[in-house]
Amino acid sequence: MWEILLDTAVDTLKLIPFLFLTYLLMEYLEHKTGEKAKQMIGRAGRMGPVVGGILGIFPQCGFSAAASGLYSGKVITMGTLIAIYLSTSDEMIPVMISEKAPVSFVIKVLALKMIIGIAAGMAVDLFVKRQAEEKGRIEETNTHCCEHGIFLSAVNHTIQIVAFIFLISLVLNGVISMIGEDQISQLMMNRPVVGEFLAGLVGLIPNCASSVVITQLYLEGMISFGAMMSGVLVGAGIGLAILFRLNTDKKECLKIVGILYIVGVAAGIILEFLPL
Repeated sequence: MWEILLDTAVDTLKLIPFLFLTYLLMEYLEHKTGEKAKQMIGRAGRMGPVVGGILGIFPQCGFSAAASGLYSGKVITMGTLIAIYLSTSDEMIPVMISEKAPVSFVIKVLALKMIIGIAAGMAVDLFVKRQAEEKGRIEETNTHCCEHGIFLSAVNHTIQIVAFIFLISLVLNGVISMIGEDQISQLMMNRPVVGEFLAGLVGLIPNCASSVVITQLYLEGMISFGAMMSGVLVGAGIGLAILFRLNTDKKECLKIVGILYIVGVAAGIILEFLPL
């Protein structure tokens, strides 16, 4: 047990510089472009899902939460909100970068999330009747990532994710030590469809832990590519929590959750059988 704890601690400490630099860049981008991005989405009209899907792939703090506020204020359509939820990466990018995942792989995942987000968002706006009002009321969501300064926000994010990664890695290392990596891989990887449904449920957890768990599981070879995609597509960070807090129509909130889950799981199953 002591050896597992020590190895996990050492491996986690090695990630800190990469995580901190990534979050520092993310905070800077949010500080410089956050308001402009929200204005672009608000003015996009019928092209909202396209604009939202594209902007969602760029690493920004609390972008899904901001989208929830815009939707609750009747500024954007449901399709635009779905596109942003599906394309936003939450903590996936920092974890992948810290684990030295190939840049080509990260770009591929982001491109798939953007394409799926735009397609699903456009489809939703075709079938769901909910008119967006450009001058609608925008609620204050209190999710400005730079309210305490770029440096301190980056430090805070790094500490939180390092703690998540340490706990998750400790559990995974302990399970692997007791059961064996080959047995776990056979159990998880040889269950098509089930993995996508389970990963989608994990992705619905409204905090950054879900994307950390899913990304770590994939990088450890514990789940398939399709399952990972289902999880990171469904995972919208704290966006869903903000949506339920601001939007008074709870049935509509549940409908959004249902659409998000169905699209994410279906996309993951399809991607599992494609040569990607």
